[in-house]
Amino acid sequence: MGEEVDQREFTREDRARYRQKVRRCLDVFAEMLREARFDFERPLTGMEIELNLIDDAADPAMRNADVLAAVADPAFQTELGQFNVEINVAPRRLGTRGSAEFETDIRASLNAAEDKARAVGAHMVMIGILPTLRQSHLTVESLSANPRYALINEQIFAARGEDLTIRIDGVERLNTTADTVAPEAACTSTQFHLQVSPAQFASYWNAAQTIAGVQVALGANSPFLYGKELWRETRIPLFEQATDTRSEEIKAQGVRPRVWFGERWITSVFDLFEENVRYFPALLPICDPEDPAEALANGDTPTLAELRLHNGTIYRWNRPIYDVVRNRPHLRVENRVLPAGPTVIDTIANAAFYFGVVRTLAESDRPLWSQMSFSAAEENFHNCARNGIGAQVFWPGLGYLPVTELVLRRLLPLASEGLDRWGVAPEERDRLLGIIEQRCLLGRNGASWQVDTLHHLEVEGNLDRREALRQVVKRYVPLMHSNEPVHEWPTS
Repeated sequence: MGEEVDQREFTREDRARYRQKVRRCLDVFAEMLREARFDFERPLTGMEIELNLIDDAADPAMRNADVLAAVADPAFQTELGQFNVEINVAPRRLGTRGSAEFETDIRASLNAAEDKARAVGAHMVMIGILPTLRQSHLTVESLSANPRYALINEQIFAARGEDLTIRIDGVERLNTTADTVAPEAACTSTQFHLQVSPAQFASYWNAAQTIAGVQVALGANSPFLYGKELWRETRIPLFEQATDTRSEEIKAQGVRPRVWFGERWITSVFDLFEENVRYFPALLPICDPEDPAEALANGDTPTLAELRLHNGTIYRWNRPIYDVVRNRPHLRVENRVLPAGPTVIDTIANAAFYFGVVRTLAESDRPLWSQMSFSAAEENFHNCARNGIGAQVFWPGLGYLPVTELVLRRLLPLASEGLDRWGVAPEERDRLLGIIEQRCLLGRNGASWQVDTLHHLEVEGNLDRREALRQVVKRYVPLMHSNEPVHEWPTS
């Protein structure tokens, strides 16, 4: 989302030219798929983690430019809000020690960055939505300086023609409006990347969709927004509403949202890119000078710049990625459903569960999605976002059951089998999946810890909501740095 663009106005001619160019990219992409021009022999995995910045009082610190200058590490990049940064973790094979290397490298990078951020008056927090965020923190002035964000903000509101309405009915209710996309900056996520072959892409994407709800239930870490207790993963409805280009009338016509679970199982990665082009107008109609057909004819690898830019403005929860590295194209599934945190070890456990289950499901002789409606997968997703680790889900052959029971009975064995196929060392596999098991047995994840701690502080500590939320963050930060999994955290 943070890729640099030139700030500019767009004409009708720009939009017509872009539409032609993105369709030309789609044609070239189809030809590349037919010719099997993709790198997939040694698939890599990767991660991105978005972080909040806070000050000593646990309020948002609008200091990301200063923090990035102090950190001076290209792995850390800007994000939408001035209180956000993102770390891009170098891709690697899972192999025998891949997950352990992820954990070691992320902890080292975050510890080094935290030391440097502290010198400019900020601290880094891995959490889905910062509990101390107030509506006054999320204004146009809080957007990062990258021109891309100002352009996206401008184009979304030009398409809507009116302010955003944000309505979330959870434990408590939120009903408010926004005149910028800044509320989206409240949503800090963890993204997992999995490189796959064109032939395998549909199976891996479908598999990722089937377990998206379960992932959210296990990893929920965003129960508060603007001082209210809402969904256990409030980030999901907030993100869906905060970047919605549709007016109420357009919604009533059935026009698809740009933050999208999807509406069907796919048979090819081409299905997703074709839907993007067919359903969604351009937000940033910026044309690249490359002629993709000419590049392909000359034996070069087309960048498909317009197709990639367009894809980056359609926020699927499992998004297809086309990328080029060392002149070799490849495809990735980008899994975007999880919040950041609570700890690095929790994040790596979430990754192990995801990478293991999707591999087993994708390579199954009888695909799960052939036994399950797409609408059931979407219902699971939103139900798990609302109810977190206490959710009930539908599963083929089992009907409706607690998500923890599904994980313990059915999915942990699948995850273990998948990690074996990736070549993960047995002791590492058992350590990470044991964390998921304990979360299920104890019913404790980041969201439940935050809620239980808040209620304890309000009742036993006799604190008002605002101060109690501040104390939640102040207790959260040292526990996050301890790297003890969240199911072991005390609430009193």
